[in-house]
Amino acid sequence: MANFGQRFKELRTSKELTQSAIAKEFDLKLRVIQYYEKNERFPDFKGLMNIADYFDISLDYLVGRSDDPKIY
Repeated sequence: MANFGQRFKELRTSKELTQSAIAKEFDLKLRVIQYYEKNERFPDFKGLMNIADYFDISLDYLVGRSDDPKIY
């Protein structure tokens, strides 16, 4: 299964967003997005919820615990 960084990057690129654009969307610095995608840092719970809500996916999918992105 994928890890958070892989999933986050896949989700970002699936919407054809640059790292800069997604950083602006979440009011984060570009470097933070780069850390996320390399699995060097991770968002807090509120950040995870914001990302999951933005992409309309489950938290389990976002963090790599499931391959099903649907929210139940």
